[in-house]
Amino acid sequence: MSATVSARSFVSGSVKVASVKNGSRTVMKAGNWLPGSETPSYLDSLPASYGFDPLGLGKDAASLKRFQESEVIHGRWAMLGVAGSLGAELLGQGDWYSAPLPLLEGGHSQYMGAEVPFDLGTLLAIEFAAMAGAESLRGGADAEKRIYPGGTFDPMGMASDEKKVKEIKNGRLAMVAFLGFVAQHQATGASPIAALTSHLADPFANNFATNGVSLPW
Repeated sequence: MSATVSARSFVSGSVKVASVKNGSRTVMKAGNWLPGSETPSYLDSLPASYGFDPLGLGKDAASLKRFQESEVIHGRWAMLGVAGSLGAELLGQGDWYSAPLPLLEGGHSQYMGAEVPFDLGTLLAIEFAAMAGAESLRGGADAEKRIYPGGTFDPMGMASDEKKVKEIKNGRLAMVAFLGFVAQHQATGASPIAALTSHLADPFANNFATNGVSLPW
């Protein structure tokens, strides 16, 4: 069957819809993680799923909601962590690994050069109370509101489908990046910016293959 496509088309997120004169329409979706695979029906409405659930863990609706919420929340924390780690080092305020060491040794940490007047136990108590209060309020909302509360938490109205996809993509990248920070420090003892500077200065001598740890030979 052939049909003539009219000039009217629009893009919404990762889906492009083109109307045709006979009343039907063609929908082109972003490719799945595995070329040629079908998207499970329970993933159709999720942003940036790309049909990825090889073990079928999301078949249960309650589990799928929990997985979706966990990914977004972990991604947001990872983005804050990566930005904070790089920002502090770029500003000359130390690296992410060394920052908590004074607390672990019974002293006080510093924030932007100023000493924080609390020991580790006090900071943990403050964090526990603050997080428990925030999570108790967030946990009382429905599944969608726990992830995208809107209102005062979205003053610019950015919770569109397109922005949700971008947030998840950046969150996934940040989680992988911070895992890289940890592995990199374990292998070389260097901070992210220091390791990058060293690599750029001599790429062939300073890389994962020459650090003596990453490769088993």
